[in-house]
Amino acid sequence: MKKVLIAAGVVFILSGIALQSKAQYYFYNKDYYDNPLVYEVGASVGVMNCLTDLGGKKGIGKRFIKDLNFGNTQFAGGIFLNVTYKNAFAFRLEGTYGQVKAYDSVLKSVKTSTYGRYERNLSFRSNISEVSLTTEIHPLYIFINWLSRDQEPPKYSPYLIGGIGYYSFNPQAKLQNKWVDLQPLHTEGQGFTEYPKRKNYSLHQVNFPLGLGVKYELSPMVNLRAECVYRILTTDYLDDVSTQYADPNLFANYLSGTKLTNALLLNDRQYELDPTHITTPGDQRGNSTRNDAYFTFNVKASIILGREQIRH
Repeated sequence: MKKVLIAAGVVFILSGIALQSKAQYYFYNKDYYDNPLVYEVGASVGVMNCLTDLGGKKGIGKRFIKDLNFGNTQFAGGIFLNVTYKNAFAFRLEGTYGQVKAYDSVLKSVKTSTYGRYERNLSFRSNISEVSLTTEIHPLYIFINWLSRDQEPPKYSPYLIGGIGYYSFNPQAKLQNKWVDLQPLHTEGQGFTEYPKRKNYSLHQVNFPLGLGVKYELSPMVNLRAECVYRILTTDYLDDVSTQYADPNLFANYLSGTKLTNALLLNDRQYELDPTHITTPGDQRGNSTRNDAYFTFNVKASIILGREQIRH
């Protein structure tokens, strides 16, 4: 993660320097000169949540926010560097940290309508560390030439966000008051020769951030932003749940000791609610037709570099 962040930062800064070498100053207002290329350094504070196989609302699992549990919202924060060209396009390097979680137990009050999702009784949490390279697109500055209007541009600017990210996660479940890493337990038989289609999943993957935001110029030297960014993932294992229950007799062929014990206790937790329940290998555990996702709502504050005050 650190090597990726450093390499991306070097490319990002060198690209900005190359562009700035061709820049020409012009009047931002009566007190400041502006540069076509402006840097911003800032930080964000917000919240993070996820959409996975676990938890949700009554009925069968639904798509997108229809199945969102707002009570699982967690704190998130980050730092970023923007290079903005003529207020129309901004290229951002950003680091984000947060946590996501979900629990089937939230379905208790509607359990008769959840088709076994409450009785599945699974849960997870995971820390998220992400570095991303994204682009802001500001339509108000792309389609309107404010300089030709001989007037100051607006203080606000709605924008679109898109790009690519690299993130790490590590799903855990609580067992006997201890948090246990789930990926090494192969809870659905991932990597077992008996299940050739169930591949081991990596804890470091690529994602695709997409979102909306609005920028507000608090002053010529300070910008504020508010935005929502959704991450499209290429995995359904953010919560370690995706497909069907594995045959519990197979775990001893691949695991031993504490890992074996934890795998047998955590791959199927229906016994905790109903000790008489018997799970058949192949019964549905998750829904592999839809990948998981996580998203953030945040506010950002940044200091503007590259705008210079006029000496009257």
